Amino acid sequence: MRIAVAGATGNIGARTVAALEQAAHDVVCISRSLGVDLISGDGLDSALTGVDAVVDATSYETADRNDTVAHFATATRNLLAAEEGAGVRHHVLLSIVGIDRVEGNAHYAGKREQERLVAEGPVPWTIVPFTQFHNFAATVTSWTEHDGIAPIPPLLVQPIAPADVADILAEIATGTPQGRYRDVAGPEPQDLVDMARRTNDAHGHAVKLVPTWSSILGEEMAGEVLLPGDNARIAPTTFDTWLAKPL
Repeated sequence: MRIAVAGATGNIGARTVAALEQAAHDVVCISRSLGVDLISGDGLDSALTGVDAVVDATSYETADRNDTVAHFATATRNLLAAEEGAGVRHHVLLSIVGIDRVEGNAHYAGKREQERLVAEGPVPWTIVPFTQFHNFAATVTSWTEHDGIAPIPPLLVQPIAPADVADILAEIATGTPQGRYRDVAGPEPQDLVDMARRTNDAHGHAVKLVPTWSSILGEEMAGEVLLPGDNARIAPTTFDTWLAKPL
C-alpha cells in the first residue's frame, strides 16, 4: 500500500514511517521540513497522489486554547480536503485517551476539534485514542524545570511505549476504517511523579521534583481520568522495559 504519514519527522510519526517501511509499504512523508505544509496546504495535493491511507500523527504545543484549536482545525481541514481530492480511502488519527473528560487543557481542546472534523469529514476514518507515552514524565519535567526544581502533577497514567503506538498505527492504517477505535494503553498504571524520578535517575539527571497541579495539567485530570476505558487494547512494552532501553 501507499501510505502517507503526516508529522513524519516527529516522535511518533518517524516511528510509524519506520514500521510501515519495515512491512514493505510505500511511505510518503508529510512534514513542513520536507516541503509539505498542512497549514498553508503547500505541496499537499501532489504528496497525496496515489495514496491509499493517511496517518495523522501531527502535534502542536501551545498554552493558548484558541491558537491550538485554530491550528488543528486548519491542518485537519486542509488534509481531509486534499485526501478527498486524491481519493484516499482511509484516514487514521492519533488521538488521546480522556480528552472528552478534561475541559481546561488547550491541547485537548484542539484534539477534540480535530476528532470532530475527522468524524464529520468526507474520508472514511479510524480515530485511535492512546494513553500518555512512556516519555511523558520527562517531557513534563522539561517544561517546568528551573534552577534544578521541577513542579510536576501527581497524575495517574497508564503509559505506552512510542514504538508500540507506531506499530499499532501502522497496523490499523493497512486495514479497513473502523470509526472510533477502543482505547489503547500500556500494561500498567503509573504515578507520573514516580515515573519522572525513575527517568531522571536512569539518565543521571539531578532535579528536585515538587508534586503540584498547574493551569496546564490541573486537578480535573486527577484520579482515573487519564486511564483507559473498559475493553482497552493493551500494548506489550512495560515502563521498566522502555526505561532500560527507550523504544
